[in-house]
Amino acid sequence: MAHLDQLAERLRNATSVTVLTGAGVSAASGIPTFRGSGGLWRNFSATDLATPRAFARDPVTVWEWYAWRREQVASCSPNAAHEVLARWTQRRNSWRVVTQNVDDLHIRAGTLDLVRLHGSIFDLRCWNHCDASPRSWRDDRVPFPEMPPRCSQCGGLARPGVVWFGESLDPADVKAADALTACDVFIAAGTSALVYPAAGFLLEASAHGAFTVELNTETTDATGSVDLAIRGPVEHTLAEVDALL
Repeated sequence: MAHLDQLAERLRNATSVTVLTGAGVSAASGIPTFRGSGGLWRNFSATDLATPRAFARDPVTVWEWYAWRREQVASCSPNAAHEVLARWTQRRNSWRVVTQNVDDLHIRAGTLDLVRLHGSIFDLRCWNHCDASPRSWRDDRVPFPEMPPRCSQCGGLARPGVVWFGESLDPADVKAADALTACDVFIAAGTSALVYPAAGFLLEASAHGAFTVELNTETTDATGSVDLAIRGPVEHTLAEVDALL
């Protein structure tokens, strides 16, 4: 309880707060992991499917996996963690969220000005990069009427609008997230923040003088580098801290 009080006190006195979220924030919503509990997905890993090479080789199988994931995500709802963070962004425009998740539960909860480092599973892109189509577009249809889905402009294949293994993050998103490390309090919630550039954001926030916090169910390699580490389900911790504010 002392740690919760300490975080709440820091937040009360903070003008700017940045929260970096990962898979642990969506766990309580029932978001499935990369590997399904049954069917053919038991025979694949994310690195087998979430790559440009895999899509070029077998777009049908890749899209079957993403269509399954889209259906699973669409059936889930935001949990208390998403709801608390959404309220924070609605109340204070200098309290922001950066996410590594592609499930868009932050958006559905009402989070404002969300920075999505890895894109959205509900966005599509033209595989051919045709000039007529936007960089990405939203398509919430579950299931798709046509598999695999196609670009409405050129008729070629569409691909998921997410960042795959081996691809670089959008420089604009990285720049936006990097700017948010200049804050009073920086919270890594439900993420070990060990993979760059996310790992760099935690270090940069500390270098800027931010009070750094890790919210996670277990100790990570990043735990020793933060000012405060609180163990437990992220949705419970955030709800309890919010109640103290």
